[in-house]
Amino acid sequence: MYPQEHTPEKSQSVMQKDFFKGIKEAQLYKKLANKKVHCLVCRRFCVISDGLTGACRVRKNIKGKLYSLVYGRTLTMAIDPIEKKPLFHFMPGTSCMSISTHGCNFHCTFCQNWESSQEFTEHAITQVPYASPEQIVEQTLEAHVPGISYTYTEPTIFFEYALDTMKLAKKAGLYNVWVSNGYMSRQVADAIIPYLDAINIDLKGNADFYKKLCVGIDIMGVKENIKYFAKKKVHVEVTNLIVPGFNDKDTDFKEVAQFIKKINPGMPLHFSKFFPNYKLNYLPQTPEEKILRAKEIAEKSGLKYVYAGNLAKEESTFCEKCKNILIKRAGFEASIMGIDSEGKCKRCGTKANIIL
Repeated sequence: MYPQEHTPEKSQSVMQKDFFKGIKEAQLYKKLANKKVHCLVCRRFCVISDGLTGACRVRKNIKGKLYSLVYGRTLTMAIDPIEKKPLFHFMPGTSCMSISTHGCNFHCTFCQNWESSQEFTEHAITQVPYASPEQIVEQTLEAHVPGISYTYTEPTIFFEYALDTMKLAKKAGLYNVWVSNGYMSRQVADAIIPYLDAINIDLKGNADFYKKLCVGIDIMGVKENIKYFAKKKVHVEVTNLIVPGFNDKDTDFKEVAQFIKKINPGMPLHFSKFFPNYKLNYLPQTPEEKILRAKEIAEKSGLKYVYAGNLAKEESTFCEKCKNILIKRAGFEASIMGIDSEGKCKRCGTKANIIL
């Protein structure tokens, strides 16, 4: 298992003025004896000694207080189509401001964003320009896009920054969506739900997959959060990355599909193609036929909306009853066609699980 605390580079000076501009005392933690702290933001629940960081490497104990090192340090700020998240059943055809910071509470050996989530220094964080929540919202409004996505790296680890931004975004009439590994604590989930419109959660594989490739993660924490967000009426979509040789068997696809079906057979499921990267760069790409096989099995299992992701093919949404095309997609472009403003099929009137 990845160590629960990380020793920073000895050459780094954490007391520099610019460093303190981008830190904020953590909202969820407990003080322990001997200046240790217990982080309550994700389900790792790191116990961190003075001068060290948690497993995410961006939440640091400084003299017995826990601080976020990435508050306002917006590493990425770009406009993306909502379909890129992927969210196919929430505000289709719209674009959103996408923001991220350094760090992640997972250490997946196949990480696609490893430069920003895994291989960074404390000094690198201080080199990222500071942007306040007010500035993020202002730039989103100036860009004339209807929402903000907290994405690329795990938004749980920049929880305070995300939450402050989400509150201002809601007041400004913008939507908020998270793209997450789903391993946040219940406290974080409860804090963001009043301001969260939609979330895409990765359900990466089975229990053994999480322990080995995600380095010590308990899959039950992810599954519990998928259930919880759905119960709280947040729009949920799930992505399953298929890694050759690790979670690409028919039984794996059935397990994911059956889990989602028990929650809501109308919950969208995206199967995603693996591209060799980071520590698994020796593996082949996921064969196209494997993605299509996963889609076939999930649909036969009773799921209403299953998508074969990132194959550069059409991924349109059809009415579950009459198969009328509701939303036509080509790449990240989406056109609303056979669905009315209430989310009903124009041909047969069946209500679809789509938020317009």
